[in-house]
Parts: sequence; C-alpha cells; structure tokens
Amino acid sequence: MGDARPVARESARRPAEAHRRGAVVAALMLAMALAALDSTIVATAVPQIVGDLGGFSVFSWLFSGYLLAVTVTLPVYGKLSDTFGRKPVLVVGAALFLLGSLLCALAWNMGALIAFRVVQGLGGGALQGTVQTLAADLYPLRERPRIQARLSTVWAVSAVAGPAVGGVLAAYADWRWIFLVNLPVGAVALWLIVRHLHEPQRESAAKDVPRPRIDWAGALTVFACGGTLLTALVQGGVAWPWLSAPSLALFGAGLALAALVVVVERRAAEPVVPGWVWRRRTIAAVNLALGALGLLMVAPTVFLPTYAQAVLGLGPVAAGFVLSVWTLSWPVSAALSQHVYRRVGFRDTALLGIGAAALILLAFPFLPYPGAAWQPALLMLLLGAALGLFQLPLIVGVQSTVGWSERGTATASVLFCRQTGQTVGAAVFGAVANGVLAARLGGAGDLDSVTRALDARTGEAGAAGTAHEAIRHAVASAVHAVYLGAACAAALAFVVLLCVAPRRFPVLREPGD
Repeated sequence: MGDARPVARESARRPAEAHRRGAVVAALMLAMALAALDSTIVATAVPQIVGDLGGFSVFSWLFSGYLLAVTVTLPVYGKLSDTFGRKPVLVVGAALFLLGSLLCALAWNMGALIAFRVVQGLGGGALQGTVQTLAADLYPLRERPRIQARLSTVWAVSAVAGPAVGGVLAAYADWRWIFLVNLPVGAVALWLIVRHLHEPQRESAAKDVPRPRIDWAGALTVFACGGTLLTALVQGGVAWPWLSAPSLALFGAGLALAALVVVVERRAAEPVVPGWVWRRRTIAAVNLALGALGLLMVAPTVFLPTYAQAVLGLGPVAAGFVLSVWTLSWPVSAALSQHVYRRVGFRDTALLGIGAAALILLAFPFLPYPGAAWQPALLMLLLGAALGLFQLPLIVGVQSTVGWSERGTATASVLFCRQTGQTVGAAVFGAVANGVLAARLGGAGDLDSVTRALDARTGEAGAAGTAHEAIRHAVASAVHAVYLGAACAAALAFVVLLCVAPRRFPVLREPGD
C-alpha cells in the first residue's frame, strides 16, 4: 500500500502533462501560422495598399524590409533562447509581431507601413527560430517528425489559404484587416504560451552560476552586416544596376562589416554566432545544404507562376494552383521520412531527397512547349515529396546532435542559411532570367515588363501575333534557364552532404529516445 499513492500521483500527472504539451503545440502552430501567412496574405492586397497610400516605387520594401528583419535577427534570437530560455524570447517575439501588425493597420503612408513591417519582421525572426527549437525540446528524437510534420502542414495550408484570405479581405473589407486578423490569433497563442509553457530550470539559471552576458556588440554587428549585404542583394538590379556606385558601396560596406563580425565574435565571451556552428562538420554541412535549398526554392516560387500565365496561358488562380500542389506532398513526405532515416540515417535520406529533386528540376526544361498545366503540376508534386524527404531529416538531425544549451543557436543557423539562400537566389536567378530574355529578344528587358507586354498583346494576330509568340518562347527559355540553375543548386547540396557531412550524425541520446 505504501507504493500506491506515488503511482497514483504519477498516473494523474501523465494526462495533465499531455494536455499541457498539446496546448503548447497548438500555440506553436498558431505562432508559426502568423509567420507563414504573412507574405502570401499581404501580396494579394498590394494594389489596394498602393491605391490607398501611394508609394508604388517603393512598395517592394513591404516584403524586403520584413525579410531583412527576419533573416538578420535569427542568429540573435537563437543565442538569446539558449541563454535565457525559449519562453521569454517567444513571448517577446510574438508581442513585437503583434505590435507591428497593429501599427501596420494604422499606417498613414507607405513609409510608415514599411517601417512597421520591419517591426513585424523583428518579431517574426523570433517566431520562426524559437518555434522550431521548442518543437525539438518538447519531443524526443523518435517523436520529432510528428511535430515537424504539423509545422510543415501549417506552412502548406498557409501557402494555399494566404492568397485567398488576403484577396477576400482586400476586396470585401479593407486591406488593414490583413494585419488586424493577426491580433486575435496571436493573442490566443500568447495566452497558451504564458499559461502552459513551463521550461525546466537549467544549469545556467542556477544561483551559483554567474549571470550570462549578452553580446550586444556582436548582435549589432551581425544585424548591420546582414542588413547591408541583404539590402545589396535585394535591391541590386532593381533599384540600381549591379555595378553602380550604390551597389558596390553596399557590398564593400557589407564585407567590411563581415570582417568586423569575425573580430568581435572571436573576442566575445558568449558570441551570438559561435565558431562551433561552422567547425562541426554536421552543422556546417547542413547549413550549406539548406542554403542551397533556399536558392533552388526561388525557381518554383518566383518564376513558375509567371511561366504558367505567360507560357501556358493560365489565369492567376490556376497558376497559383500549379505552384501550390507541392504544398500537398511536402508535409506528407516529411512525416513519412522518419521511416527512411531510421533505416539508412539522416544524411543518406537527405541525399535521396535532394538527388531526386535535382532530377525533377532538370526535367522541367524538357517539358513540351507550350504543354499542358498538369505537366508542371506533376513535377511540382514530385518536387514537394523530394524536398520533404530532404529538409526535415537535416533539421531533426542537427537538433539531435546538440544539447539544450546549443539547440537554439544551431536551429537558427540552419534557418538563417536557408533564408539567405532564398535572398541570393532571387538576385542570381533574376539576373539569369533577365539575361536570357535580353539575348532572346535582342535588347534589354526584364521579366516583369516582358510579361506585361505579353498580356497587352494577347489575342493579336499577324505580325503582332508573331511577336507575341516570340515573347512566350523567350519567357519559356528564361524560366528553363532558372530551373537548370536550381538543378545545379540541388547538385551542390548533394555534393556538400556527400563530401562534408558524416555518414552517421553524432546523435545525443536523450530520455525518451
């Protein structure tokens, strides 16, 4: 009888623990939905926003400003979550995101809206990195695919639902509601986090351990370096030519700041970007591989809708569907990837996924011209399955090679590299597409202006119809070149994993594994 009460208490504790963890997972999914919906829901309302506030020449900074803030703050938030815990970082990040959303809804001109979008991005960096880190904290290795698949599903649903919700709100309500709808969702997520997320006390929080110091100098230099270089990449070839004085000045300043980051971080007691992130083969290889993933993702997300409308002749909704089918296969493949990497390991599973992705991307230029919509849609379905098999094992694998005190930094580093890869990809592939167009059409031009001209000439006959067909061929060639570049990025990721990553990741066994 003496053992009955402890057993009864333990039995009663388990349902309560399961309920608490379920509430925290719901909060993480809501927080991730805020970040995932952001870009897609705003994009559909740009005409209404510009019509109300003006500022057409700078509206692209609605996206660039947010992207810059998210990307450059990821390493900072990762280190802060390792130092002070996930909960305070997530609460502060969610509060910043909601404050930015409220200010965006109150914006009186385009400049104010862009500034408030940066505030949103400062919170979005905390949401993206800390949610992924907490997912690994909550679940042991054998259960992590479950939560990661749920988060992947959130991104998939957001990719499909975001444009529809944004369009409805912009058409039947007001564009300001696009930002106001974040408030109740974020408030529920915050309440669940504050109420149900209870992190165990760590050694760093013990009374006999000196209070950790914040590397403010490192944080500021990382922020300045990342912001300068990403601005150069985002605006180069758009706001000014690549070889112009502003572009060269930004790249020069960015490289100087990068050298300063190295100096500052080497001297810091608790660096924001510690050297072990790149000294450990596993993390370095995954960082480079996910940077290549960000690079190749630009091809379908940016250029496929243009291809579907300009070459296949589809409307915006149908073109969006051709792209969105990969969001159906990606989370399913990610959820099933555990059955593969438990047999062959994290690295070989990722090699299988990225190898298949390279072949699928390589197949795109061989599609018949003009072809049918189901052909690129089928390739996108297969590509989503391949990338689900590639990305999730690498993220789970890296998180499983580090302890709690390093997991936030490691997770932030791989997400930072993926985000940076997307920024570099947009700049590089944009230049590739414009170069192919200029060569095919015999003059200067960019993809946006060419597709607008194509829309204007639709239905014309005779000589104008011949010119129309030449433009369609040129757009097809430009997108084919981009997909070849994406296939090269996939091949690069394959080589990096094969040559740099260890065949078996050095997994740390934890309770429950």
